Amino acid sequence: MKTIEKVKQLVAEQLCISTDDIADNADIMELGADSIDVVEMLTTFEDEFGITIPDSKVEELRTIPAIVKVIDESRK
Repeated sequence: MKTIEKVKQLVAEQLCISTDDIADNADIMELGADSIDVVEMLTTFEDEFGITIPDSKVEELRTIPAIVKVIDESRK
């Protein structure tokens, strides 16, 4: 599964929405995420992808492409 598809799946699960409702360039805050959702998603992303996302990157985790970029950078 491509990173973007997995990210969309995890975001959908966290926000209790369908992956069909998430555009590839969606802003997670506009999808209904709040700060607690963001923290929970951060933990989920780290667990699912076996990475550690630096605190300095957390502010960037607003859009699907930004999340994918941070995950991909953290996997290198």
